[in-house]
Amino acid sequence: MRSLAEMSRLAAGLEAFNRWVGRAVSWLTLAMVLTTFVVVLLRYGFDLGWIWLQESVTVMHALVFMLGAAYTLADDEHVRVDILYNRFGARSRALVNCLGVVLLLVPFCLLILITGWDYVVSAWAVREGSPQAGGLPGVYLLKSIILLMPVLLLLQGVSIFLQQLPLLMNRD
Repeated sequence: MRSLAEMSRLAAGLEAFNRWVGRAVSWLTLAMVLTTFVVVLLRYGFDLGWIWLQESVTVMHALVFMLGAAYTLADDEHVRVDILYNRFGARSRALVNCLGVVLLLVPFCLLILITGWDYVVSAWAVREGSPQAGGLPGVYLLKSIILLMPVLLLLQGVSIFLQQLPLLMNRD
């Protein structure tokens, strides 16, 4: 078994990676606002519009949510019913967190990976693009995020599990 220091370094590295991804995609929220402003300005100010520009907002929105999910989990900002959790001690919280990773997060991520695989492969097989004339051509790239999201969540789940192990092993 690895030492606690090695597990801690691995957990910190996985979490740092997810935080980096989350901070990187968070800039897309600014890009979404600016792009939406341009779309509205062009449409109502100049009677112009491009489908690809409008679709780019949807793509950025999907990237923020799909790739930011693990970052949100790393920040412990996900939805949780805290009625009992807040009353638990550190060891009980660690147990809840570990069980949550093993019994909920891992099966959820595996379900997305298994069910999303054929969907993504099919999109790649035809190099799927937008169904709209003048839309974005690389929809298959966006659909690949369906597989990347659960991988990032699983990495964060491993990080959480490894962070909680020392608390569970503490016999105080």
